[in-house]
Amino acid sequence: MVYITRALADVLLDLASDADPDRVTTGVSVTPAGELEGTGIDVPPETPVFTDFYLPDPGNAVNAVFGVDLSTPARQAQGQFVSHPIRELEVTRRDDLAEVVFIAVPPWDLDERSFAAFDRRGERQPLEVIDASPPEQSL
Repeated sequence: MVYITRALADVLLDLASDADPDRVTTGVSVTPAGELEGTGIDVPPETPVFTDFYLPDPGNAVNAVFGVDLSTPARQAQGQFVSHPIRELEVTRRDDLAEVVFIAVPPWDLDERSFAAFDRRGERQPLEVIDASPPEQSL
């Protein structure tokens, strides 16, 4: 089972919608469920929940050509989000095969036909959206 907060899923879908017809690729990271704030978090405290993303850098030529995000250290992003404006809801050869890959397709809704999680082999994983938020952080 893959867990993601509703707020993160909504932001990722907004990024995809705003970039359409171009692709968006960005790293996503987790927070242990025990650190989340919200009601109805019914998962063990050590369970990783995807909560945060890294702003995509559309001006980075290396990212555009090779599809690899060199600006985010690999250890900081446990997953990847990719939008497919004109493709199917599946992992493709162009997608960075992170441990978890979230794929979104139009109409950019949070439902099973438009947003899904896959493992690095491209197999669809069960996805649960949680109404919670990570603890506030200061810079």
